[in-house]
Amino acid sequence: MTKREFLGMASVGVVAAALVGRVALTIGDTERADTGFRVRHTDAEWRARLSPASYNVLRKDATEQPFSSPLVNEHRPGKFACAGCDQPAFSSSTKYDSHTGWPSFWDSLPGAIFKRPDFTMARMRTEVRCSSCGSHLGHIFDDGPKPTNYRYCMNGVALAFHAAQA
Repeated sequence: MTKREFLGMASVGVVAAALVGRVALTIGDTERADTGFRVRHTDAEWRARLSPASYNVLRKDATEQPFSSPLVNEHRPGKFACAGCDQPAFSSSTKYDSHTGWPSFWDSLPGAIFKRPDFTMARMRTEVRCSSCGSHLGHIFDDGPKPTNYRYCMNGVALAFHAAQA
């Protein structure tokens, strides 16, 4: 196989993966409203419950602008919950400043999230979703601090902060 043939086949593979990722996300959006999660709402109910920014991130997989969330600078003890269903997802003890402009954590709470492949940017990333309602929270990367080396890069509008009681 020549280098040209190899690169041509690799390009086709990347495009096919991106298309499959888009189809899976579309199917996932439909399924999220109807089945498989403890918390379920119709699209109209989600729109009524959430702010427009939260709806776009949680239900339409958007990404907020970096440095736009006050949660980037939230350093009090407490829990960060899914803004869609209020399920605790991250502890403040795992939060750190990643200098990316999004709230970042090096671990999630047990059972709070699930991960799935995301090919929407023409490269594979790992998406993070709430295990209770299926909402999109952000992405996970392997450039975080010890002990996990993970960076859970979350959208601030996808989270609600609950300060610990004194």
